[in-house]
Amino acid sequence: MADTKILHLINRLSFGPTPGQIEKIKNIGVEAYIQSQLQPDSIPYPKLLTKKVEYLDTLPLTPSEIITELQQLQQQGKELKLDQRGLNRIKGRFEQKIFLQATKGRFLRTLESPRHLEEVMVDFWYNHFNVFGRQGLNRLYFSSYEQQAIRPYVLGKFRDLLGATAHHPAMLIYLDNWRSHRGKINENYARELLELHTLGVDGGYTQNDIIALAKIFTGWGLPPNAKRAEDVDGFYFDEKRHEPGDKFFLGQTIKENGIAEGEIALDILANHPATAKHISYKLAQTFVLDQPPESLVKTLAQIFLESEGDISEVLKTLFNSSEFWQVETHNSKFKNPYHFVASAMRAIGNEVDNFRPINGILDQLGMPLYGCVTPDGYKNTKEAWLSSDTMIRRSSLAVPLSGGLLGRGKPISAEKLMATLGNNFSAQTRTVIENSSPELRAALIFGSPEFMRY
Repeated sequence: MADTKILHLINRLSFGPTPGQIEKIKNIGVEAYIQSQLQPDSIPYPKLLTKKVEYLDTLPLTPSEIITELQQLQQQGKELKLDQRGLNRIKGRFEQKIFLQATKGRFLRTLESPRHLEEVMVDFWYNHFNVFGRQGLNRLYFSSYEQQAIRPYVLGKFRDLLGATAHHPAMLIYLDNWRSHRGKINENYARELLELHTLGVDGGYTQNDIIALAKIFTGWGLPPNAKRAEDVDGFYFDEKRHEPGDKFFLGQTIKENGIAEGEIALDILANHPATAKHISYKLAQTFVLDQPPESLVKTLAQIFLESEGDISEVLKTLFNSSEFWQVETHNSKFKNPYHFVASAMRAIGNEVDNFRPINGILDQLGMPLYGCVTPDGYKNTKEAWLSSDTMIRRSSLAVPLSGGLLGRGKPISAEKLMATLGNNFSAQTRTVIENSSPELRAALIFGSPEFMRY
C-alpha cells in the first residue's frame, strides 16, 4: 500500500502523524493497525503516560467524590475562619484545578496514547453529547462526564453511551432536566435527545413526542444537597417529581413505571432506524467527507441496526469501505481548531512538554475546550471553520509553534517535520518552503494549505 494511503489512514484514525508512525504502520500492516485501533483495550498504555495521567488526581473522581473533596476544602477554610468570599475563592481554585487537569489529560492522551482512534472518538462523542463545562455546577462535573460517561463507551454499544450520558449530573444540569418535574415540565433535554443525540432533526418525531418524552424523564435529577456527597454517580430519581400516567411515545404506549419509563424510551431510541441513519451520517461525515455518500450512510445504518448499535462494528465497515479509500477523500477535510492544534502537537512529537499555552491558543482560534455553549457541539466541517480570519490566526500561530512554543523553546526541524508528515505537499508549497530561509521553513509547513487539511 502506498504511503499516501497510509497517511490517509493515520489522518483519519488519529489526529495526525507522529514521528516514525508511517514506518510503524508499514511494518505491522494496515489491517492489523485498523483492527487494533478498533479494540483499544488490546493496546497497552505506555508506563510513562500512565504515570503522567495518574498524577492528574481529579480525573478519576466520581461526582460524589468531587463534592466530598470540595466540602473538605471548604471545611478547612471555615476552620481558618474565612468569610464567604474566601470560601468562594477555595471553590474557584478547585474548579480551576479540575479544568487544568481535564485539559492536560486530554492533550496528553491525544499526543501520547497509542489508542489513536479512541481519542478521536472521545472528541467525536463529547461534541455529539456536548455539555458546556464552564458554567455553574458543571465546572465541577464536566471532567467526570468525559471520564465516566463518554470515554469508557466510545467504541462500545451506543445504548450504553446514551444511558451513561442521560444519567450523568452534567447532562441533567446542562439541559435542565433536574428542573423538570410533575406540573412544571422542562422540554430541553427531551428535545435535544431526539434532535441531536438520537433520531436527528428529520427523524420523524412530533412536538407531542417531545412532550411525552419530557414527562417520561421527570424525576431524573440530582440528589438533594445533603446527599450529593453520598450518591456515587450523582444521579437521583425522585418518584414524587415524576409525572404519573401512561405516555404515548413514537407510536408506542409506555406504561406508568417510574424510572423504568426512561430506560424503555432510551431502548426505543437506541434501536430506531432514524438513530442508525443519524449516527451513521455523522460518522461518515467525520471520517470520509463533509457531504458523505448516501450509499455509505445506508450501509453503515444497516450495520448499526444489525449489531444493535455496536460502534466498533460500524467503524470497521466504514474503514473497509471503498468510499473511505477513494482518492477524492484524501486531504478533503478541513481541520477544526482542535484538530489543527492536536495535529501540530503530534507532528512535533515528544518535544512537546509545555501544555500551558494550548488552552489560550484554542480560545484564540474560537474553539475553547469544553467551551461550546450550544448543545450541538463543535462542528467538524469546512463550512463551519474556513474563513479569512481563521487562516490569518492560524498563520500567525505557525511562527511560535515552529519556534518551540510547546516544547523547550527549541526550534522545530523543518526536515524532520516534512518527513513526519510524509512529504505530502504540492509542488508549489514545496517550492515556497525550499526558497525560504531555513528558520522560516517549519513555520511555512504549519501554515501551509496541506497542513490545514486531513
